[in-house]
Amino acid sequence: MTILIDNKSARQLFLHRHGLGNNPASLCDKSDIQRLIENIGFVQVDSIRTVERAHHLILFSRHQTYKHSMLYELLEKDASLFENWTHDASIIPSKYYHYWKHRFETEKIAIAERWEKWGRKGFTGISAQTIDHIRKNGPTFSRDLKPAEKKTAKPGWWDWHPQKTSMEYLWRTGKTAISYRKNFQKAYDLAERVIPTEHYQSEVSREQFTQWACSSAHRNLGFATHGEIAAFWNLVSPATAKSWAEHPNSGLIQAEIQSFDEKASKQVWVRPDILETIRKLQVLPRRLRILSPFDPLLRDRKRAEFLFGFDYRIEVFVPQAKRKYGYYVFPILQNDRIIGRIDMKADRKNSHLNIRRIWLEQRIKWSMARKAALLSELKRISRFTGLANQNFEVDAFDDTH
Repeated sequence: MTILIDNKSARQLFLHRHGLGNNPASLCDKSDIQRLIENIGFVQVDSIRTVERAHHLILFSRHQTYKHSMLYELLEKDASLFENWTHDASIIPSKYYHYWKHRFETEKIAIAERWEKWGRKGFTGISAQTIDHIRKNGPTFSRDLKPAEKKTAKPGWWDWHPQKTSMEYLWRTGKTAISYRKNFQKAYDLAERVIPTEHYQSEVSREQFTQWACSSAHRNLGFATHGEIAAFWNLVSPATAKSWAEHPNSGLIQAEIQSFDEKASKQVWVRPDILETIRKLQVLPRRLRILSPFDPLLRDRKRAEFLFGFDYRIEVFVPQAKRKYGYYVFPILQNDRIIGRIDMKADRKNSHLNIRRIWLEQRIKWSMARKAALLSELKRISRFTGLANQNFEVDAFDDTH
């Protein structure tokens, strides 16, 4: 008999697995933040600071007593976290570093071929020079190796000079690591001088790597297709994840998960005790929370739409005239529902969080209680980002969505 998991139960399990099931008001210290990142797997790093950078907002949405300094200490002093690549640049527990060694080997060929195809030529030839400079001089910014003159004035990653490209390549392939950041610029050092020795020297076999990549992804997701398992870390192929899930040693069975509108279902891999796991879940916080557009809950857009009925797209790279919502619009979570999205921006000159527009999802009502909950969250975010003016106008919402 096939296990059928209703949509509400699936949403609740997924929220718990992504660190959104605990009381966000509970006091935390940096050890709690370390545990949180280990539990959810990774935190995406992004430079956009419309309100606050993604990695800080992701952590704040789960622990309102989180402070920016906690993450800096874990990364730059304790080295219990490191920065590298999952599906994008991310902060990852250092105890996983030995698994990333397998990714580095794959990336050496794939990145070189891809980047040279895109016109980034010559960077592999100067890698030895770059490594030698870093070895002699310690943590190095790409600007330290920048040529005296540039051939073009076009901005963007495609205009990286060969030395910058070389430094990114060495980082992506494990020769270097990020020692620290200054004004969000990366300072690279030799990986063996950044990653704790016990993690840097540790080795795992290819079989151990595959087993960990698949089993940890499934654990963090709670239930998943083989494609979702592969996409979580972006370390193995869907075919590899499928073979792992189908093998008796995985301990998985198949189940059916209902969609948000209950009009469809899909097969997923689950642990046999999933219904008991769901039954034991703590009640979700009722607090309204504003999430980062890069929150891991929304990493897989198709999964988010299937589970929450929430069609979401970051429109940063969409021409302004073609945007449906806005440049950088934040999802709004309340209990186990994504109830809407908000376009807001920090006006640091006037120390104020400007609310441009609010969109509610279908069948979500704009009540006085919901307005009060949103105002409370906006005040929390303002305090977190250092904005003093907390007079908000939140009645500009679109009720036609």
